[in-house]
Amino acid sequence: MADLFTIENLGNLAVLIFLQAVLGFDNLLYISIESQRAPLESQKKVRFWGIIIAVALRVVLLFTMIQLIEMMKEPFYVFNMPGILEGGVNFATVVFLIGGMFIMYTAFKEITHMLTIEHLETDVEKKSGKSAAQVITLIVMMNLIFSFDSILSALAITDVFPVLAIAILASGAAMLLLADGVTVFLKKNRMYEVLGLFILLIVGVVLLGEVGPAAAHAMHDDSLQIRIFGYELLPMSKTTFYFSVIVLVAVEIIQSGYQKKLAHERAAGAKH
Repeated sequence: MADLFTIENLGNLAVLIFLQAVLGFDNLLYISIESQRAPLESQKKVRFWGIIIAVALRVVLLFTMIQLIEMMKEPFYVFNMPGILEGGVNFATVVFLIGGMFIMYTAFKEITHMLTIEHLETDVEKKSGKSAAQVITLIVMMNLIFSFDSILSALAITDVFPVLAIAILASGAAMLLLADGVTVFLKKNRMYEVLGLFILLIVGVVLLGEVGPAAAHAMHDDSLQIRIFGYELLPMSKTTFYFSVIVLVAVEIIQSGYQKKLAHERAAGAKH
């Protein structure tokens, strides 16, 4: 036990908690948006149990990956069609591919729904197309997909299970504290829900970008890098992702302020 509380482990824990908090932003956004698809009286419960179950399974996933990390790295199929499709496919490749496509589909579907609804208050606030159990299941599934990337990043810092588990539990506690507040904010400021969906769309693109180097990085073999028609499928850097998010938020804030200013000037002009 004394070996656990070393300066190195405490430093790694601080870094991991920060990393989990940053990488958990898009996860929290998804939970807040998806929970609104559940019946109104069940939404708070959906967020609570979705996060609790997901965090518990994330710890199980972490333990499993520590035990099977070498097996998961090994490509189980290698495409060999020169000039058309080349590269290796491992467990991480499949997770990133399915996760990225599902997140993009979810974001696109919700954006399309917003454009086609006729009565905003009724269709968005009161319509419930999914049961509480369905929404909890989706939240848990997507949490595991989001967590796969963060766990791989965490394992690059340390392989001490208690340190990793504490960081995951801390991030879960933070999500429990913030989930209701984020959801209330999105309900009061519906234009930011659109912003959130576009951020999720970018998250889907980021996960799809991870498909390319997943097997190559794991096995340290560039020949396993996925190439489509001779072009490498490269990931979007985290810096580019966060810069894109900052730009989207800045544009939304400026546009919202400008619209309020125009509305005020028009109202003032109408009085005169």
